Amino acid sequence: MYVIDERDRVVEIDAAPAHSAGAPEPVVKADEFTVAVRYYAREGERPGAETRDEIALVTFNDCWAHYLGPPNDEALSGHPLYERGLKSYGIFEVKDSSWIRLIEKRNRVHDRHSPARYSALRHFIFTFHDSTFECVAEGVTGETVSEKDAEVLWASILNQRP
Repeated sequence: MYVIDERDRVVEIDAAPAHSAGAPEPVVKADEFTVAVRYYAREGERPGAETRDEIALVTFNDCWAHYLGPPNDEALSGHPLYERGLKSYGIFEVKDSSWIRLIEKRNRVHDRHSPARYSALRHFIFTFHDSTFECVAEGVTGETVSEKDAEVLWASILNQRP
């Protein structure tokens, strides 16, 4: 996917609801412009929340690339950004990302290429229990809702684009 260099820096962020450390069971839904991730939120995320009743819906807008797969929490030390501060059960942003720089470099062959177009991109990493999710997008929004409300919102999440 990408190889890091000395410039990549990992920063823990709170741009989305925290996820359950036990079994957040992430699901990804995507089209060419938007990626959405649904997972069980951390227990007690909302005052009065019951266990496994709260669902996080996270949407990445103007998404350029995404990945869901290994490593899991037991193999996270094998991730190239582990030594830079990537930890289990967290949400992170990679500053000065090699992945974003690689995407920009690969697109230089385009006759109207502009490096400035890539300056708004952000590299996000969610380290779940059984998998890791990574995404390059311009932004992220997230909310925690009840399981009942999540079904309705999830069904229409990619249909919100004009």
